[in-house]
Amino acid sequence: MIVIISNKVSEERIQEIVHHIEKHEVQAHVSKGVDRTVIGIIGKADPMLAEQLRQLSGVEQVVKISKSYKLASRDFHPADTVIKIKDVEIGGEQLVIMGGPCAVESPEQIDEIARLVKAAGAQVLRGGAFKPRTGPYSFQGVGVEGLVMMAEAGKKHGLLTITEVMTPEYVDVCAEYADILQVGTRNMQNFDLLRKLGTIQTPVLLKRGFSSTYDEFLNAAEYILAGGNPNVMLCERGIRTFEPYTRNTLDLAAIPALQSLSHLPVISDPSHGTGRRELVEPMSKASVAAGANGLIVEMHTDPDNSMTGDGVQSLFPDQFAKLMVDLEKLAPLVGKRFDTKKESITV
Repeated sequence: MIVIISNKVSEERIQEIVHHIEKHEVQAHVSKGVDRTVIGIIGKADPMLAEQLRQLSGVEQVVKISKSYKLASRDFHPADTVIKIKDVEIGGEQLVIMGGPCAVESPEQIDEIARLVKAAGAQVLRGGAFKPRTGPYSFQGVGVEGLVMMAEAGKKHGLLTITEVMTPEYVDVCAEYADILQVGTRNMQNFDLLRKLGTIQTPVLLKRGFSSTYDEFLNAAEYILAGGNPNVMLCERGIRTFEPYTRNTLDLAAIPALQSLSHLPVISDPSHGTGRRELVEPMSKASVAAGANGLIVEMHTDPDNSMTGDGVQSLFPDQFAKLMVDLEKLAPLVGKRFDTKKESITV
């Protein structure tokens, strides 16, 4: 259920309405828009509460939301959410590109890749310090050391950083070093992790589970939002289908569909979405054309010898740089702004 209030109503009156709602042992989440304020009611409310609220001065409308996710719903928050991190805005007109290796391997490796990511014009350095792998004997990442390496490379080259967090115990330390925390596909329904992420304010990139519906995906985001962290981005990273040619099937329809259902920014991952280097460039462009707020793309200086074995989906630096040039041309055609500070690049 949501309560719609005109912005002409005073803040004091809004708080009185919130207090009335919370007396019924439910939560009230306030979202302020340009023309109206919306109070989302979370929890099992007394059936009489809706009628009581309709009688209160300042309340324009009370609407029942049938969706199981409330705070992630566009019904609750009609305007697009824009997450501002330093000088980067994710969710608005700015097209945001996150680039880097699947995993941090050494200080030299991540520093050189950060230099190339910055030179190409991207805003965020990606890299995993903890790697969830299908096989127990595969490279699992370098841990906290990797967080330190990436934080230093990001700071040196003027980039934001994003890294994956796998367990609730590592949320605080990952948030200490990274600007954005990523939840991988295998952890989309790790509810203990999602609840913990709701207790901090660090932005979260939530990846869609490889067999998850939109409803399941948005309910996972709801866990973080309900915990008190409004800074959530959704990431379409491909789903598992019957087609063996690609690693996954990138669901391009998810981008506009999620944007119609939710106010949260939508990022596309064409690297995991295809698993094939030659498909990353066209699917990156297709994602932007479909309305994605940004991309997260794997790039490595020596992808064929990367420690994770995911090099087949990683771009070479010159391919990444060319993609950025093409995206700069494409962005204005779909109403996006491409803020870039390119530098001379030596590969």
